[in-house]
Amino acid sequence: MRIQYLAAVAIASLLSLGAVACGTTTAVNPNGASQAVVDPCAAANPCAAAQADAAVQSEVYSYDGLAIRGADPVAYFTEGKAVKGSADYETTWNGATWRFSSAEHLSAFTADPSAYVPQYGGYCAKAVSGGYTASIDPEAWSIVDGKLYLNYSPGVQKQWQEDVASNIAKGDQNWPGALSSGKFKESGQGW
Repeated sequence: MRIQYLAAVAIASLLSLGAVACGTTTAVNPNGASQAVVDPCAAANPCAAAQADAAVQSEVYSYDGLAIRGADPVAYFTEGKAVKGSADYETTWNGATWRFSSAEHLSAFTADPSAYVPQYGGYCAKAVSGGYTASIDPEAWSIVDGKLYLNYSPGVQKQWQEDVASNIAKGDQNWPGALSSGKFKESGQGW
């Protein structure tokens, strides 16, 4: 009899753990009667909220805390290429650390960040045109009408360039909604 009781307690404990993990359940007491277990998730589903929060991306894409993977955003405009920034010249803007290759570039950025920040928070422009977000390769970039667009890879950059105007129109329509799409692709590649 005592073994049955202990088994019932063990099962009830496991079922209770299920309730804590946002499931509903009942437990059986030693007399064999069912008893409702209080579900901490019954009033509101905190698990769903946690899932929803995890699906929303930061407004600015950063890898290891660095916007554009540490590339100097001003250099795209002044040097026409991706240039690695230095920890000696950095600032925090819009929740990310931005690096620059010179004090002049840092000064230009701090004077007018909107002139240099990439579109769509630095996420892949092709992905945003598709309604989701993805990381970027600093070497896959374009400046169109004075705005910087980054892409996931040179291959994706080529796809984006097949119809730039349409991809920008779709990206503009999808931004910032793409941040909460729940779909994000990270290459995980450093630069």
